Amino acid sequence: MTMHITRATLVDIDAVAPLFDAYRRFYGQPSDLQRAREWLQARMQANESIVLLATGGGKAVGFVQLYPMFSSVGTARTWILNDLYVDARARRGGVARALLDAAADFARNDGARSIVLETTRDNAPARALYRNAGWHEDETQWYSLALK
Repeated sequence: MTMHITRATLVDIDAVAPLFDAYRRFYGQPSDLQRAREWLQARMQANESIVLLATGGGKAVGFVQLYPMFSSVGTARTWILNDLYVDARARRGGVARALLDAAADFARNDGARSIVLETTRDNAPARALYRNAGWHEDETQWYSLALK
């Protein structure tokens, strides 16, 4: 399959939304295509996220969504690779690796100091993919506080 990765625009919302909905379902959320569409549109219209879309065979097969963050210590922009999803029928074909590389290239070309992502410790396939793509597990520990 010949694959192309492009930066999604508002014109691409209908192609990305089903993938984003599937991504959310993977993490236990109920399917809500309209909510997925509205979330993507709001983030993209406000320039709050960058979506890179992988297409192959004339259809959308995967995406990454990046959010900007800033490092006070490094006094530089950092990008968070928050979402990565590949359609089940397109897995094991290099789509995820190509999306990771495209995300890193985007951040590098943007002048960012780094790009980060987070996954669960038990997600062995994803962790192997990240290591094989040159990412490394940091010694820092993330903490979270649910506000709702």
